Amino acid sequence: MRNRWLIALAAIGIHICIGSVYAWSVLTRPIMQEMGFSLKETTWAFSLAILFLGLSAGFLGDFVEKYGPKKSGLVSMCFFGLGMFGTAFAFYQQSLMLLYLFYGVIGGIGLGVGYITPVSTLVKYFPNNRGFATGLAIMGFGFASLIAGPVMQHLTATYGLVYNFLILGFVYMLVMGASALYLKPPVENEIVIKNKIHCNVHGFMANEALKTWQFSALWWIFFVNITCGIGLLAVASPMAQEVVQMSAAEAAAIVGVIGLVNGLGRIVWSTVSDYIGRGFTYVLFFFIQMIAFWRLALTTDALVFQGLILLIISCYGGGFSCMPAYLSDIFGTKQLSAIHGRILTAWGIAGVVGPSLVSLFRETTNGYSTILYFFVVCFFVNAFIALILKYKGKHIAAKSANTVVKTA
Repeated sequence: MRNRWLIALAAIGIHICIGSVYAWSVLTRPIMQEMGFSLKETTWAFSLAILFLGLSAGFLGDFVEKYGPKKSGLVSMCFFGLGMFGTAFAFYQQSLMLLYLFYGVIGGIGLGVGYITPVSTLVKYFPNNRGFATGLAIMGFGFASLIAGPVMQHLTATYGLVYNFLILGFVYMLVMGASALYLKPPVENEIVIKNKIHCNVHGFMANEALKTWQFSALWWIFFVNITCGIGLLAVASPMAQEVVQMSAAEAAAIVGVIGLVNGLGRIVWSTVSDYIGRGFTYVLFFFIQMIAFWRLALTTDALVFQGLILLIISCYGGGFSCMPAYLSDIFGTKQLSAIHGRILTAWGIAGVVGPSLVSLFRETTNGYSTILYFFVVCFFVNAFIALILKYKGKHIAAKSANTVVKTA
């Protein structure tokens, strides 16, 4: 049997590679200047990547369940690596359509498969601490821009956009391949002797879960949380430069810190949710972000601006890491990868809606305040739905028969 901490490390390895997509805003201005693309055209590549992440996660969740994390991890490596190398070719050819094809479509498929590959496996190794487990699995995705942001800026400034993607593509394939080869799920109903944990894997089938109102409610609050957060992420660097007059290097550094807080938020919030409950955690997310977005629309102070951005991003990251545990609480772990994949279709759609909304409002109002106020209203509605889920959505959990028993 695999060491569960090395399984966690392998999960982080995959996620820290594919999570480099969150550093896209560092490349926004260099791409616009070198290629002559507009802000909308440039952010559309990012949106496409997130769209196909969600679609591939939704449609290939059953593939991950059937063939296991090792094979699906290698599939993710192939698609994501091809996407990176193809993106380099797109910049060499100065082709917007090739950029959309390789970075958006092909790379996006690699993102989706890679994202769901280790989550279900890791939850099964930590059955009594599901929030902590999903936080570990997804933490790397949030941390990625901490590394990728400054590295991408340096490689692009030194070698250009083409070599940036060639170098990173090679490194990412190496790390993802090694990580995927180590992934292996525990045997069903096995006893983990060292930790004295007995875990029976039961629960809803994916198609059964989709028919419940709880799934629809979770899909919606997930969609809104990502739409607002990812819209902010997509323009974090140019927004910092325009609103509080930060330099390009300072803005890139903020993108790196965003990655740190995004990653920490995922592990901290998901661990906290093990103690205060997933329902209350989501209610807290939405009230915090409601206040933070409102204040962000009013501030021109660089320090306050950075603090609010980081607070929002911590809740944004926490929303991702708590979701698989919330799903397992309600629907069980029998087909968690497939159910999680279906939920991630919300991410795919939000990846288009969020950046598009921000770009549209930025170009039509010549500022960011209007869209930030709109996000405040969205979080008010989300908080109401989350309260209903917390107090009315629990009864279905008993039907999932998800048994977790500690043995003496």
